[in-house]
Amino acid sequence: MSDKPAILEVENLTKHFRSGVRGHPVRALDGVTFSVAPGETFALVGESGCGKSTCARTIIRLYEPTDGRILLEGTDISHLGARQLRPLRRNIQMVFQDPYASLNARMTVRDIIAEPLRVHRPDLAPAEATDLIVDALTAVGLGREYLTRYPHEFSGGQRQRIGIARALVIRPKLVLCDEPISALDVSIQAQIVNLLRDLQDELGLTYMFIAHDLSMVWHVADSVAVMYLGQIVESGPTRMVYSDPLHPYTKGLLASAPRPDPSADLLSRPPAIEGEIPSPIHPPSGCRFRTRCPAVMPICSDVAPNPVDVGDGRTVSCHLFK
Repeated sequence: MSDKPAILEVENLTKHFRSGVRGHPVRALDGVTFSVAPGETFALVGESGCGKSTCARTIIRLYEPTDGRILLEGTDISHLGARQLRPLRRNIQMVFQDPYASLNARMTVRDIIAEPLRVHRPDLAPAEATDLIVDALTAVGLGREYLTRYPHEFSGGQRQRIGIARALVIRPKLVLCDEPISALDVSIQAQIVNLLRDLQDELGLTYMFIAHDLSMVWHVADSVAVMYLGQIVESGPTRMVYSDPLHPYTKGLLASAPRPDPSADLLSRPPAIEGEIPSPIHPPSGCRFRTRCPAVMPICSDVAPNPVDVGDGRTVSCHLFK
């Protein structure tokens, strides 16, 4: 963990979408708060549909926040206009989940990686821009010979490398990685993760890493926040959260993760989470996890738990902790 001021601070971030169900909004994010220190990898984990990707897209302002604040290096970018936001976008870029959908099939690799330079560095001479493009490609393990090729000529792993090169070509400080390995073969996943870690060491990058693969988060993240139905239920240093989970949902997530030998600790493991995640249009009252929680109490249906600081940089939102 860094002692420097946070590069990203998210305070009570809320994002609601319109729905066709009698005007009730889809409560994708409801009061999300966390911070990311320079040079660290912060992970956001949870089941599909819990709001992880919505959080990243709202932070980068692909979605307009409904409420709350987003501070990038102390500057509130929550509601800045496009013109005011443009110079700040140089410091925050995103690697998208699907390498097949995130690259324009009609553009060459040169044009794909050159896009951020055309927007943020229009003063560059063509030769300088080419040098930066080649440097970005080389950094992700590709070379100059790929510049004139199109996305359909590459494998999934290579496409993701191109997406990473596009994000890095303008040398951002913060990179949001939205499940960057989930669409790739297992053998390629390790290559991309190792690549991201090497680039972080080389360029001093800060990552916000969104994932549902808990085993991968263990290896890459310095700190982690566990999200359920649009809210963070537990956060802290990764090693502590994984070795001693506090929230029943975190325990269930870890119990649900595949093990090399499932029978080895079958009796000692807590039960996996049962049931389906409720609709974000009509979330449960009180604690949102209460409909699936093995430790549910009467208070859980009436009162939403507030985050409790339990020490060592850890917080948990659960009535079991006061």
